[in-house]
Amino acid sequence: MAQTSFDLADVKRRMDGAVQSFKGDLASLRSGRASANMLDPIQVEAYGARTPLSQLATVSVPEARLLSVQVWDRSMVGAVEKAIRESDLGLNPQTEGQVLRIRIPELNEQRRKEMVKVAHKYAEDAKVSVRHVRRDAIDIVKRMEKDGDFTKDDLTRQTDLVQKATDQHIIDIDQALAVKEKEILQV
Repeated sequence: MAQTSFDLADVKRRMDGAVQSFKGDLASLRSGRASANMLDPIQVEAYGARTPLSQLATVSVPEARLLSVQVWDRSMVGAVEKAIRESDLGLNPQTEGQVLRIRIPELNEQRRKEMVKVAHKYAEDAKVSVRHVRRDAIDIVKRMEKDGDFTKDDLTRQTDLVQKATDQHIIDIDQALAVKEKEILQV
């Protein structure tokens, strides 16, 4: 059944979700400094299923270029180490009992540029998501105008509000991208 009411707050909430997802993606990108979020994408083969690392261990950052992974279950240390080693992050953990220590190597210029390209791809995906929300919202407003629920003035006003929300979310994405790009390229 088609949606018959228009809620600008819901449109903004959905756009906020796209921006937050984008910021989460950016946080997982390496920038040369250690970040606990770097290991978020890692899935570990544990207990017969693929399990996020965050459900098996605590990740902390004791130093700027060091990650510490405290594995809760001693029997999972090997699986966690293997998952980190086999991830495309290029990390090499050192095991000390139930703690894995991971030194974060310096990024070379080529790798930094690759990271910036990935960040731009994430940004474009987020912008596309925001634009899809805009398209859906405008379709609803047009349908409501066609059904007689909105006047032409209401259509114009609501469309302008949706476009303003879209523009603001695109600006937020660009600002977050600029900050991350500067962080990645910083030597």
